[in-house]
Amino acid sequence: MSEVSDDVRWLSEREMLAWRSYVVATLMLRHRLHRELTDQHDISLTDYEVLVCLSMSEDKRIRMTELASMLGSTKSRLSHQVGRMEAAGLVRRAQDPEDRRGVVAELTPAGERRLDESAPTHVTGVRGHLIDLLTPDEQRAMGQAFSRVLAHLTEDEG
Repeated sequence: MSEVSDDVRWLSEREMLAWRSYVVATLMLRHRLHRELTDQHDISLTDYEVLVCLSMSEDKRIRMTELASMLGSTKSRLSHQVGRMEAAGLVRRAQDPEDRRGVVAELTPAGERRLDESAPTHVTGVRGHLIDLLTPDEQRAMGQAFSRVLAHLTEDEG
């Protein structure tokens, strides 16, 4: 049996409620959004997120390393995902025109059409399952809190 350390700051009931609610709600929310996209548009939530990132880029292309970072993914996992998306005609990989050693993922016209078709479903889900359940003050607090968490985690990666 392991010893319990006295120097650990154990979570209070309030902190545990915040943590467990976040973990379970996030998993369930992502699962619901994924199911809605796959049922209605035959696209996974993670594929949708790749398409969104690429569409936001001015030239519809992003270096694979940067895309992995934007998605909170590993390069290896993203490479497999982009490979599946490439086979489906949604993206293509090419050499980075600015650095021939690098690889970029590019949004194809088919990928852009799939994004245009599935975006209303996704946004409706995000609104219905999260945003519209929160007051404007809660939305602001959530945005500030998770921006701070993201900055902290990104800083640790650097």
